[in-house]
Amino acid sequence: MSKIAILFSGGLDCSLVARVSHELLPFHETIDLLNVAFENPRIHSNTLSPFQVCPDRVTGLQSVEELRRVCPERTWRFVEIDVPYSETMKNRQTIIELMRPHDTEMDLSIALALYFAARGIGTLHDADTATSRAYRTPARVLLSGLGADELFGGYQRHATAFARSGFEGLLEELDLDISRIGKRNLGRDDRVISHWGREVRYPYLDEALFAWAMSAPVWQKCGFWKSEWPQPNGKCEADLLEPGKKLLRLLAYKLGMHQVAKEKKRAVGSLIWTCGCLPES
Repeated sequence: MSKIAILFSGGLDCSLVARVSHELLPFHETIDLLNVAFENPRIHSNTLSPFQVCPDRVTGLQSVEELRRVCPERTWRFVEIDVPYSETMKNRQTIIELMRPHDTEMDLSIALALYFAARGIGTLHDADTATSRAYRTPARVLLSGLGADELFGGYQRHATAFARSGFEGLLEELDLDISRIGKRNLGRDDRVISHWGREVRYPYLDEALFAWAMSAPVWQKCGFWKSEWPQPNGKCEADLLEPGKKLLRLLAYKLGMHQVAKEKKRAVGSLIWTCGCLPES
């Protein structure tokens, strides 16, 4: 029985949480990866499988495949949580009430994904037997990748701040994000997730890691400038990775998650995919 589950889009932050969790938990314990996909009638009108083409489903499947290859000792349960448009609309008002006082479409998009992920009801597919079965995660504790972008410079606005004002501008933007993470994110997420009687934990906001990240020089955490690390072949391997959250990308690469390390940042696009299925308020 799974004791923990991970809010899993297949992106760098959650995939690294999964990879490190593998190092910490006994191999016989399964880990549930909760992956949410929404039906968007504006896009999926001619699609046979509307959920399989959602960005988070695509990257989720790619990342779990890499996890299984790098960590074959572990049983990874990839829980496909498919949310039809009708189900989104049925629960929309409940989610709006849970996320208050936040009231933007972006907040609603994030809250929708968290709400259905925390409900934990989805489908498991067995590739070996070509069978599927309904599944509800028994995990009471969910792990989130929140905090990685704020600590390690993962947003596009961080790159913009550096381009405009150098390290000073970048540091100001990072400080702003950290100072408001409780108000903007933590309260909303906790209210939505606890609705289903589950607790959320944030490994990137662990006190020891947080203290280290806040004290580390910013140029050790992200790389919005040309690297000068020479490689034997004359090229810099670090240059192949995106500059945002460079430290985390290098860690993922070192731990064997090469595809995850190279995955391009696309959180905003994923949210727009969800937002697009919502009617005007």
